[in-house]
Amino acid sequence: MEKVIEIVSLTKKYKNGRGIEDICLDIYQGDIFGFLGPNGAGKTTAMKIMTGLIRPDRGDVRIFGHSITEAYELAMAEVGCVIEIADSYPFLTAYENLKQQARYYPGIDNRRIDEVLELTGMLKYKKEKPKKFSLGMKQRLGLAAAILSRPKVLILDEPLNGLDVEGMIDVRNMIKHMAEQERTTFFISSHLIHDVELTCNQIGVIYNGKMLNVDTTENILKNYATLENYFVSEVEQNGRV
Repeated sequence: MEKVIEIVSLTKKYKNGRGIEDICLDIYQGDIFGFLGPNGAGKTTAMKIMTGLIRPDRGDVRIFGHSITEAYELAMAEVGCVIEIADSYPFLTAYENLKQQARYYPGIDNRRIDEVLELTGMLKYKKEKPKKFSLGMKQRLGLAAAILSRPKVLILDEPLNGLDVEGMIDVRNMIKHMAEQERTTFFISSHLIHDVELTCNQIGVIYNGKMLNVDTTENILKNYATLENYFVSEVEQNGRV
């Protein structure tokens, strides 16, 4: 199996003592990796480094073998991402927003724009403007923009935030479909244990900026019955030191 993301000794400390310390991870093609941890555990910090938004104090991230710190454009060439809030132009329609984005990528035609709107359940709102959208609809539009260029890797920070039950199911199905059919690799952060359990096939627990453990969802459920039991057990053993 091809190694797609390699995270080596990733460290970033803020003045308040928060941040991440010595995170190491390997993620392979077609994996849906769940980065699970409470708010403030360091998930967004790690993902901002992975997408080049902030620089690490030390360590590196390689995507398809390219270093994010030394060869940023090569590393990010096949990556789509949504970090924190999905941004859009409030006075353009959903369709026009994606049309605008399509200019950055060769070979994205109007049919592809309709296709990603359909995939994210936004086709019926294509002529509406995001300034009137709920948080969940903005999130769906952000996901549509992230998958527009058919990236091989998607880095999604809390992608189910603000979605209603129907939205969560839609997005979960979309993620699974892309991983199975297109061999897209996902790196997804969440503090929603149930969603990670239902969506991801690999799970890493982060707590107070440190990786506690990485295992397959299958193993975890076999040994602990639920992801919640596993999370509590990991934190009890390793986290509160």
